[in-house]
Amino acid sequence: MKKSTLKQAACSGVLLLALFCTLLLPATAQNGKPSVQKITGRVIDARGEPLSGATVRIAGRDAATRTDADGAWSLTLTNADEAKLSFSFVGYTPREVKIDPARTVYNMTLQDAVAGLNDVIVVGYGTSKRKDITGSVASIKGEELTQTPIANFAQGMEGRAAGLQVTQNSGQPGGNISIRIRGTNSINGTSEPLYVIDGVQISNDGGVSDVSPLSTINPNDIESIEVLKDASSTAIYGSRGSNGVVLITTRRGKAGPTRLTYDGYYGEQNILKKLKVMNLQQWAELQNGDNGATPEFPDPAALGKGTDWQDVIYRQAPMQSHNLSLAGGSAQTKVAMSANFMNQDGIIINSNFKRYSYRANVDHKINDRFKTGASLFTSYSIYNGITVSGTNAVDATFAGVVGSALAAAPILKPYNDNGTIDDFSGQFNGRYQGQTNPLYIVSPLQRQTIKRSLGTIYGEAVIVKGLTYRASFNADLQSQLNDYYFPVSSITPSLRNNNSGVGEKTNINSLLLLHESMLSYLHSFGDHTLKLTGVFATQSNQYNYNSVHATGFPNDQTSNEALQLATTVTVNTNRNRYRIDSYLGRINYSYKSKYLLDLTGRVDGSSKFGANNKYGFFPAASGAWRIIEEGFARKLDFLSDLKLRASYGLTGNAGALTPYNSLSLVQSTSPYDFNHTPVNGIAPSSVQNPNLKWERSLQADIGLDVGLFNDRISFVADVYDKTTSNLLYVKQLPLSSGYATIPGNFAKIQNKGLEFSTNAKVLTGKFKWNLSANISFNRNKVLDLDGTTDETFLNTYSLLKIGQPVGVFKTFLFDGIYQKGETVLPGSGAQTGATKVKDLNKDGQITADDQTITGDPNPKFVYGFSSNFSFRRFDFSFFFAGTYGNKVFNNGRFALENPNGGFNNVEEELVNRWKPNQPSNDYPGIGAQGRNVVTDRYVENGSFLRCKNLTLGYTLPKIKGLYGCRVYVSASNVFVLTKYKGYDPEVNSFGNSTTQLGVDNFVYPSARNVQAGLQVTF
Repeated sequence: MKKSTLKQAACSGVLLLALFCTLLLPATAQNGKPSVQKITGRVIDARGEPLSGATVRIAGRDAATRTDADGAWSLTLTNADEAKLSFSFVGYTPREVKIDPARTVYNMTLQDAVAGLNDVIVVGYGTSKRKDITGSVASIKGEELTQTPIANFAQGMEGRAAGLQVTQNSGQPGGNISIRIRGTNSINGTSEPLYVIDGVQISNDGGVSDVSPLSTINPNDIESIEVLKDASSTAIYGSRGSNGVVLITTRRGKAGPTRLTYDGYYGEQNILKKLKVMNLQQWAELQNGDNGATPEFPDPAALGKGTDWQDVIYRQAPMQSHNLSLAGGSAQTKVAMSANFMNQDGIIINSNFKRYSYRANVDHKINDRFKTGASLFTSYSIYNGITVSGTNAVDATFAGVVGSALAAAPILKPYNDNGTIDDFSGQFNGRYQGQTNPLYIVSPLQRQTIKRSLGTIYGEAVIVKGLTYRASFNADLQSQLNDYYFPVSSITPSLRNNNSGVGEKTNINSLLLLHESMLSYLHSFGDHTLKLTGVFATQSNQYNYNSVHATGFPNDQTSNEALQLATTVTVNTNRNRYRIDSYLGRINYSYKSKYLLDLTGRVDGSSKFGANNKYGFFPAASGAWRIIEEGFARKLDFLSDLKLRASYGLTGNAGALTPYNSLSLVQSTSPYDFNHTPVNGIAPSSVQNPNLKWERSLQADIGLDVGLFNDRISFVADVYDKTTSNLLYVKQLPLSSGYATIPGNFAKIQNKGLEFSTNAKVLTGKFKWNLSANISFNRNKVLDLDGTTDETFLNTYSLLKIGQPVGVFKTFLFDGIYQKGETVLPGSGAQTGATKVKDLNKDGQITADDQTITGDPNPKFVYGFSSNFSFRRFDFSFFFAGTYGNKVFNNGRFALENPNGGFNNVEEELVNRWKPNQPSNDYPGIGAQGRNVVTDRYVENGSFLRCKNLTLGYTLPKIKGLYGCRVYVSASNVFVLTKYKGYDPEVNSFGNSTTQLGVDNFVYPSARNVQAGLQVTF
């Protein structure tokens, strides 16, 4: 019994001990590795600012928390084995980190999600990842545009993308600028690309003295620019895609904290270069003549240097810009707003450009199926212009203030003693009264006031999974008032008459309305991805022009505000409208993200076209092979991307047609005299052409994209061949037809070339160094004109010739100066001491047959390169751009080298002119010829390398209440390396002309700008 009891007790003890040990084991384990753990940390952004409201979650579990106002957080963790912490915040790239049981503090920095979107670019009617692009598309970031102080965003595009030639035709504030994508594509039309700003289509036109339409847009509002170059990427724009397309995306709100940013600068501008003309002593010696006659100025050396008229008209001019922007939002609603004030005084007195602008972008997600949004941009620009130069004839070089100042006699004084402008009638007994004081040229009122509004409203709905419908309504409304008044007081009293004083008011109003309905379908099945896009678009354009011109004012009291007071008043009005309806579709197909195919087609119907050609079809196809996805390429560790692209397609250019080009038109004629009463008449002005249609460009492109060493180095190359036919050309008609000319689709042009661009992240450590460069080669050739003409002169030195580039120069060849004893060839209109030209055909006389092609205004290549450095809080960048191989006809030099211009001043080099006792073989002598001869002497090398910008910046350390603060100093247009003798080789007095290129008639010179800026974000 006892043994049994003892046995039972022993068993019970063993069971209790076992139970105790079982209970003890988990406790012991917990003491060695606790199962409950508190972890803490802080979440900040890339600038070190706390992110309040960020989500911290244990991946795969319910445990989660949000950060407080300081970005701090804490969580209680149970069993840390294999657990991960997830950090996320709207607008930032989420991150995960594995939990270390021995670690209790986890601080995290989240990067802005924008950095992850850099590979997504905008294409026509949609977006695409760069790796999926099959066409030729170049991208420019918004911050690259604003690296230099600019009034026109196109200025910031120069040298930034291969295949893009940007020419600043004039240095006038807000002045004309032209862009060519892969060369000149038209003769009588436009070669300017189509600009699309958030869906609104705009154009760039105007003369060299007009304010550029692109200057009404605030460059600070631009997020990115995509340049569409080949047929595959531009065919989606049909009859407006032939010259390339520039897609502009403005800044939009992003989900995340609201940020207020100020970005402003102030700078001073100075003329980059002055031309050397004779001072008073040299001019007096010229006036004395070289034939030994009694000198007019017995002692020229005693006269001194006289008036430097360039110093009279040029000045140091301020330039400033202030931009305030607000951006932020939630997952449902995102908002971005900005306001800008920009004011630029010109380096020539009385010239100025001022712009006020405002932009608001709103995007709202109603639910998972619906979203809507709107964009509104409005600007108010005031452009105070001046007459800078003439354009057409050689004699027009002195018509503007620049040429007038260079030719003004240095013996004259600009102002009267009372500070008013001197008309020269009281100086030297009125001997120089016939000359124009350059200050009178800048004194008239020449103001353009432009109000512009661009608006977009869109709605988007997901019909079923993968199928989306988007409708947008766009408008571009412009109202322009041009004021001109030449005062009576600017005319010498003795010369005033009943027609003295000229006033004018011109109102120009335009309205563009565009509706687009788009269906897109995206579906993936297995290794295949298919995207279908279909669009219907209808666009209406209206234009109204009303002008009142008056002469003969009693005084200047009312300026041009009471034109009815004038003696003679004339009215001119014009109105037109046209419409385009479009149907377009695109198929994007991808297999394993390795083989890509895009098919595009667009049908445009336009009221501009002739009755027999109202509609045009513009198809394109492109494909790409992502070689990097192949097994053999993946084995090459140094390769990070390798893609081969090819495209072929047809695009059009309706910009060559005015709304009523195809119709028979009438116009008013000079008054007929009926019983001594003048009666206005109407007469036919053009014959109809029902076959008139769009210009068409057929283009092939092959491209290669390469990425090396994790994209530390990237390289893009393209080769293209584009032939543009059906070019609008005016053909001569027999006079018996009753008409002089008829417009038709007769001419043909070819452009072909190579493009290369590269980007490199040279250093990526604490010291960062990025480098980018591009170069483009384009060859342009006229293939046909009107079927009967081989060549036609555009002026006395430029022409169109089959087999030659557009706008080549044709002149005589300079052969020195006729010396004593030399035979002067008949037809030269010269004598001893005059310019001698070569008798090319050896017929013993000088005729038009002795002229030859002496230069091409189209560059052999254009290029640009930039570099950015940063170390700790300092950053430095430089940017260069240039052209090579282009020629410029220096019409200004042609005028200044004529020693027979009466009292006009001349180029300083004419001190070395031919003289009877000092022969020269470079410059003609006084009285040797009536006027100068157009020779290749004035066809100069226009190649240049321009230092566009140098910038040094410093980002301040963290300041409480500031998200970031950067200060910088910058210099723009620092210097130009060139052999050109004029003000600037980047010039064209004919503005956006497609045929008269590279002509310098003394346009507004460019300026060097030094400025300091501040960028602050709250």
